[in-house]
Amino acid sequence: MITCYFENGDKVGLRHVTVSAIILKDKKVLLCKRGCYNGKPILEFGKWGLIGGFVDRDETLIEAAKRESMEETGWKITNLKLFEVLDNPDRPNDSERQNFGMVFLADAVSQIPSETEEVVELRWFDMDNLPAKEQIAFDFNDVLELYKKYLKEKFPLPVLD
Repeated sequence: MITCYFENGDKVGLRHVTVSAIILKDKKVLLCKRGCYNGKPILEFGKWGLIGGFVDRDETLIEAAKRESMEETGWKITNLKLFEVLDNPDRPNDSERQNFGMVFLADAVSQIPSETEEVVELRWFDMDNLPAKEQIAFDFNDVLELYKKYLKEKFPLPVLD
């Protein structure tokens, strides 16, 4: 939780805002295996996840998604479309921070070499051959299952959690 002080002096805990992207290329999705930050394993270390992270101050959601993609994968992304809003305060393995997540659909355009300790492996997955649910971080398996349903049904976006 983020502690904030308002004009009237009230102190309140607010939730973090995150962005994640379902990055697509040739009908495959790019997932990252989670690594470390400053030498320490991050939450859900070793599990597969969507590309993303925290929104920085003075940054739009789109800017954050593009920045996180470049930092974590080296992929430039375009055609971002809001897919789902994850606002459940009880998201799996997220109790301390209660992240509020925006999930985008995005197309991969081009890649430049990039390395970060936050990602130990990048891999393109066919939507019908994703890692097992227990190998996917947080509630991203649910997000990917919803995306597979969207491919068949093309329901209105964004989806509100």
